[in-house]
Amino acid sequence: MTRHARHTWLAPLALGAVLLAVWALVAAFAGLPAFLLPGPLDVATRLVGMLGGPVVWPYVALTLAEALGGCALGAAVALPLAVLVHRSRWVGAAVTPFLGATQAIPAIALAPLLVLWVGYGLTAIMGLCSLMVFFPILISSVVGLTHVPREVVDAARIDGAGSWDLLRHVEAPLALPNVLAGLRNGFTLSVTGAVVGEMVMGGEGLGTLLTLQRDAVDTAGMVAVIVMLCVIAASAYTLLLVVERRSTIVADVRETPRG
Repeated sequence: MTRHARHTWLAPLALGAVLLAVWALVAAFAGLPAFLLPGPLDVATRLVGMLGGPVVWPYVALTLAEALGGCALGAAVALPLAVLVHRSRWVGAAVTPFLGATQAIPAIALAPLLVLWVGYGLTAIMGLCSLMVFFPILISSVVGLTHVPREVVDAARIDGAGSWDLLRHVEAPLALPNVLAGLRNGFTLSVTGAVVGEMVMGGEGLGTLLTLQRDAVDTAGMVAVIVMLCVIAASAYTLLLVVERRSTIVADVRETPRG
């Protein structure tokens, strides 16, 4: 294992151990009741019990489906628009001010409108997730397309590449690391959107489970569900980060001049 790889794994493990130790000390000596601040052992016991039974897995599956569906929907709109913004100055000039304006609107404020337009449940939650992931995917993709080396594009045009061939064989592969970075950040936001959507617009995922545990004052259960959400988001984030780094290596090889 290389030194960089050791740092990649050991640094977050060390920070996690420190945070767990601080949490355990505060829970043990702060004098707070368990329903306000359960200790790590209580949460771990509750988490193992939940994961060992069949009840929690349908909640996990539905939240994952909502997050993945919303992220895919947002990407399906953001990626073609990124190409249009990159290729057309008119489209870029027309769209950019509105993109900035949309970011001033909290996603949670759109939830009641989505309920009115599409009703409660899966469709509305996926719509909320797609709105949350749209902007980071679009911006990252536009940045990636804009920073494709001009000399590579010119060489492809000299070789007779048309607009579609240029996008498919040159611009898209070289912009892929940025696109994946947008998807990486977007999916974590999509998980947040799914949970918030379930709590506001109804649903049967982990957000609903959090609401039930809140009403039952099951603080250890709530923290256990939050840990599940963190693991889901962190796993997807890490997976896409690995793919992004590998695509960066491929992009660097493509850009390297051949002697």
